[in-house]
Amino acid sequence: MPADSDWVIPSWPAPGRVRAMSTTRQGGVSAGAYASFNLGDHVGDAQEAVVENRRRLKAALGLAHEPHWLKQVHGTRVATLEGKPIAEPADAAVTCLRQMACVIMTADCLPVLFCDQAGTTVAAVHAGWRGLAAGVLEETLKVMRVDTGRVLAWLGPAIGPGVYEVGEEVRQAFMAKEAAMAAAFLPGKPGKWMCDLYELARLKLMIAGVRHIHGGGFCTYKEQERFFSFRREGECGRMATLIWLD
Repeated sequence: MPADSDWVIPSWPAPGRVRAMSTTRQGGVSAGAYASFNLGDHVGDAQEAVVENRRRLKAALGLAHEPHWLKQVHGTRVATLEGKPIAEPADAAVTCLRQMACVIMTADCLPVLFCDQAGTTVAAVHAGWRGLAAGVLEETLKVMRVDTGRVLAWLGPAIGPGVYEVGEEVRQAFMAKEAAMAAAFLPGKPGKWMCDLYELARLKLMIAGVRHIHGGGFCTYKEQERFFSFRREGECGRMATLIWLD
C-alpha cells in the first residue's frame, strides 16, 4: 500500500486465505474536496484521478481482477460475484471465488465484512441507517448460505455515536421491528437522537445468530485527517472497504 495511506487492516480471527482492508483518504492523486484517495466515480471528482486511484488500489493489493464496484442505493439487494459485471444496483456483494474482491464505498455509512470460519465465502455490505433498518445485513447472510454461528463479522470505519444525530423517524424505523434497538439511541436535542450505527449492527447481527463480531470504534466525522465524512464536509470523496479470497 502507499507509504502515506494509513489504510485499515481488520483485526479479527479470519482464516489466512481471507484478505480484507479499508482505505483512508490518504495515498492518492485527487485534489480539493476529494484529496487525496477518492475512489468514488459519482461524486464530482475528475475521472482521470479516480481511475488512477483505483489503479493504485488494485496494484497495491495485488488483485488479479478489478474489484466489483457497485451502484449503491441504500437498499438490500445483494450481488453474487461470479466474474461478470454487476449491472443492477446493489448494496452488498458475496462470493466464494478466489481473487474476486467484494467492495463497497462509504463516507460515514458503516461498512460490514463477513467471512465464514472455513474461509470459503466472503461478503461486503454497505450499511447506512436505511440499509440496516431494511435488513441488508440479514439479506446478505441469507445469500451467503453459511451457518450464522460460523460467520465472522467486522465493522469498519463509520460515523461515531457521539456525533451522529438523527430524527425520531430513524429511531422508529428500528423500534418498529425490534424494541431492543432502543439501546443504540441516546437523547440529543429536542426531537433528535444520537445514533450508534455500530450498536445497531451488533444488535441485528446477534439477533440473526452471528456471535463473532469484531471492529467498530472508529469515527469518520471526528478523524478528519484520516477519513472522508459526508456529514462533516458535504462534498467529499469515498473510501473503499474490500474483502476477497486469496
